[in-house]
Amino acid sequence: MHVSGARSRGLGLALLSAFAFGGSGVAARPLIDLGIDPLQVVWMRVAGAALILLPVALRSRALPRQRPGLVAGFGLLAITGCQALYFVAIARIPVGIAILVEFLGPALLLGWIRFVQRRPVTRAAASGVVLALAGMTCVVEVWSGLAFDALGLLYAFGAACCQVAYFVLADHGTDADDAPEPITVIAHGLAVGAVVLTAVAHPWTMDWSGLAHQAALGDRDVPAVLLIGWIVLVSTVVAYLTGVLAVRSLSPQVAGVVAGLEAVVATVLAWVLLAEHLGAAQVVGGALVLAGALVAQTASTPSPPASPDPLPTSDLTPSAS
Repeated sequence: MHVSGARSRGLGLALLSAFAFGGSGVAARPLIDLGIDPLQVVWMRVAGAALILLPVALRSRALPRQRPGLVAGFGLLAITGCQALYFVAIARIPVGIAILVEFLGPALLLGWIRFVQRRPVTRAAASGVVLALAGMTCVVEVWSGLAFDALGLLYAFGAACCQVAYFVLADHGTDADDAPEPITVIAHGLAVGAVVLTAVAHPWTMDWSGLAHQAALGDRDVPAVLLIGWIVLVSTVVAYLTGVLAVRSLSPQVAGVVAGLEAVVATVLAWVLLAEHLGAAQVVGGALVLAGALVAQTASTPSPPASPDPLPTSDLTPSAS
């Protein structure tokens, strides 16, 4: 009964994490349409979450000295790169399309394993890659010369590449005894992201009065500051914390499968709240992308030799948007 209860709790937390992550694009799009630069929206998200988790970072302030590469890589790629490229992408293409392109990450990861690390991958894993790529041709409607903005698709693909960097970082040092707590890595990664985005987004040039206005969420108006609160508190802090707790109650594979619902949540919310309807080809293609990502993520591959970098895969949910 105890095991079943822990598993049910883990599944509930994983679902909550997927929902929280999936709602970020839908909340950000009205702010971007209001005239706020996408990078400034990302800055508010990352800086706000970093401020909330600042006590965690201060309690583990030795971590950047002990693991500088890990903290910098996680902050620059897994947090800043994923979120910035995803938000810039949704300024040009529908939220559902952007998140589906980003979910090429697991398939791209297998390419990294096979061609960069030169490790064999299973036939099932290779099938997942083929399935995901076939689905993506339907999502972007290649036969019509791309149905969506090419630059927006490129930004979303960049977010997928950053997701691969996340997986690679998380795969290092899974057996290390001195592996840092995942929440401390997240807290320091957010701090790094906040600093970098401050230099890139130039928040001092932002028209802060815009946050006092109403933003159009589909056919209804909501306070812009409420959307910022959702992005910071729910789509970042709650999403990361519940994701960490979920994978401690579930296997990484099960948590990763549930995390794949993030793309479904984002697409459905964008359809219902933003009226961003997808055609039949996109729906079928999206299902193929998610199925391919599922197969690619859960198919077993030979384990590499242990690495000295410690960020346990079993303590991080593979999601970053």
